[in-house]
Amino acid sequence: MEELMLVDSPEFERIMECVFGIQPHETRTYFRLLELPGSTVAELASALDRDRSNVNRSLSTLREKELVERERRLLDGGGYVYQYFAVPVPEAQEVMHEAVDEWAKTVHGRIEEFGP
Repeated sequence: MEELMLVDSPEFERIMECVFGIQPHETRTYFRLLELPGSTVAELASALDRDRSNVNRSLSTLREKELVERERRLLDGGGYVYQYFAVPVPEAQEVMHEAVDEWAKTVHGRIEEFGP
């Protein structure tokens, strides 16, 4: 959050990275998934021009941060594949607001603790 306070007009993507503690490639994965809901790892890897293992790691991080959901789809020939969906931006914004509010509350508490 400290880095974010040094920028006069931060981009939304940069705010996401700071609030959620994610990397720019993870933010790109989130926004690409908004454009391509229901994508598989292979489809996202192709769309992002990244290795499947890197995309898989990005998706794992985004799932941990509750920015991406995963559903299992059964294949006609047997087996299954996972499809990924980005949570809608308004939901991500709400989580961001809550995180920033919690951080601000903590900072205000620390300010109050300081003194003679």
